Amino acid sequence: MAKIQDLLSEVLLAGDEVVSGATVQPHANFNADADAVLLIRAVETKGIDEHTIIDILTQRSNAQRQDIAFAFEKRSKKKMEDVLNGALKDPLKAVILGLMKTPAVYDALEMKKAMKGLGTTEVTLIEILCSRSNKEIAEMRKAYQEVHKKNMIKDIKEDTSGDFSKLLCVLAEGTRPEPTNVEDHELIDSDAKALDEAAKQKKGMDTAKWISILTERSVPHLRRVFQRYNVYSPKNISESIKSDISKDLRCNLLALVQCIQSTPEFFADKLSPIVKNDLKRDILTRIMVSRCEIDLLPIRKEFKKKTGKSLYQCIKAAYKDDYERVLLALCGGDD
Repeated sequence: MAKIQDLLSEVLLAGDEVVSGATVQPHANFNADADAVLLIRAVETKGIDEHTIIDILTQRSNAQRQDIAFAFEKRSKKKMEDVLNGALKDPLKAVILGLMKTPAVYDALEMKKAMKGLGTTEVTLIEILCSRSNKEIAEMRKAYQEVHKKNMIKDIKEDTSGDFSKLLCVLAEGTRPEPTNVEDHELIDSDAKALDEAAKQKKGMDTAKWISILTERSVPHLRRVFQRYNVYSPKNISESIKSDISKDLRCNLLALVQCIQSTPEFFADKLSPIVKNDLKRDILTRIMVSRCEIDLLPIRKEFKKKTGKSLYQCIKAAYKDDYERVLLALCGGDD
């Protein structure tokens, strides 16, 4: 019997990718129907059993949660997200409903929210677009069209302007070249020199050249370009952006460069205000939900390196009750 169970677990894991940097992995002994029964009981009990909801949904992969939602609706004749939406309260609700969305739909909703109403949340747009792969961006655009009945790139153009809009639109195309084993040393040198020359223009930095190079080259190539840049400039790449780029584009190019250099470090920086209890809850929720099945372990490592504190302990110090419980579960342990 044990051998059969082991075999079933292997079959499950073969169909649901295990990611080494993730804190939330596919559950080996997964049974969607059994989980659905427990969750129906948790929402129907007097007072709502939040602990059961948290414990189940933070220990299942996104694909497994979709199976649970199907089994839940089959048994109860109600959509699981609708039931959870009515049963839970924020901030726990925002996390749980985020976990129930597919990554593409979740990103599409966050993009729309950042462009909705008065003012645009630029940091959210650049965070999402500079940290997603070509495949993730393509799936996000498709989900955006399906959910909002609108073209995501068209919405970006209508809601933003200038060089920032050009940068976002190119990133939203998701056409960055994929990494290869071939290093083009001549192009690396040429790109580094071109960036330096564009930064030294008398009439101000040639931002179009910077946007072109930073969005039309593969990530490994650009890392080598950044190293080579120091041959031509006394400043490193980030220092050049800080001193030579106009304010409206500066923080966005810095975010893009940092994400190219190290995505975990980029997110560790975004989480660091939690040390002083100064991190916006929606940012924390979005990062924990979107990165827990990708690279939250290396993000935790970079966070500890930067702040001297563990993300787990910072969450414990800053939050309480069910929101603390669900975040700690997604965090996956102390460092």
